[in-house]
Amino acid sequence: MSNIVVGADIGGSHITCALYDTDRKTFKNIKRFRRTVNSQDSGQMILDSWAECITQAIEDAVDNGVAGIGFAMPGPFDYPNGISLIKGVHKFEDLYGVNIGEEVRKKLTLPDEFPVRFLNDAACFAIGESFREPALQYERLLAITLGTGFGTTFIEKHLPVAGRFGIPNDGFLYHIPLENATADDHFSTRWFVQQWKETTGENIDGVKQLVQKAEKMPQAKALFHTFGEKLGTFLAPWLSGFRADCLVLGGNISAAYPLFENPLMNAFKSSGLQINVVLSANSEDASITGAAMLCNNTFYQTLIPS
Repeated sequence: MSNIVVGADIGGSHITCALYDTDRKTFKNIKRFRRTVNSQDSGQMILDSWAECITQAIEDAVDNGVAGIGFAMPGPFDYPNGISLIKGVHKFEDLYGVNIGEEVRKKLTLPDEFPVRFLNDAACFAIGESFREPALQYERLLAITLGTGFGTTFIEKHLPVAGRFGIPNDGFLYHIPLENATADDHFSTRWFVQQWKETTGENIDGVKQLVQKAEKMPQAKALFHTFGEKLGTFLAPWLSGFRADCLVLGGNISAAYPLFENPLMNAFKSSGLQINVVLSANSEDASITGAAMLCNNTFYQTLIPS
């Protein structure tokens, strides 16, 4: 039986697929298959785009075909049953209540028993990183994505952890209260946009513009300093409680890490925390890796016991 599977990373504007060997824990080749997706299209149009991209990957597997399809999928979503629960967020609205697994099998003419599996995209990123160097060498890690939102997943021996070590029952930190708001409000792109508006009166689209401004404008540099200090102070007790060996940073804000590295590490030091910090080399590949590993039956049964 083939150990080659399709891993699919689902975003609000794209799908990216690749072939992955779940035994060797490596990509079959360097090919990545991508499709632009309008998340406000009809459900059928979205599913057609996903199916076309997955079909390309399957055709590239040639003789032996693939043994399963794994999706890194944003929530809310009924992951074990493959049913979308996304609504009220202006994306994938027309897929609400749809059994995505069944629809994918129909469009690809796959048998009912063919594995099509789903997991939260932040969790897939974290799992994927745990199977990749350099995070592979650490047993316990916290993987975070810093971008349009604040994604967090605690990992022990490749498996997400929730409801232990003081970690919330859902395993996430985005909803934790922080300064009359939530962690998601502070550790995301919109915090930078809002702070820059309040500081200068200027509107910006995202963090990339601030990185460019930080070379010449002290206000921009100071904003990254505040961000790093605040992030470190917030994460330190969670990392200590979990006894994490490693913190993995992903998402587009992580590209600005040199601008907030020192205040982040100083905040950890002030909290008495020693931690290895790793930057994700490729967040998308990590998410695809995590999605693909859902098709490894031994791993999946440990992840989601029957």
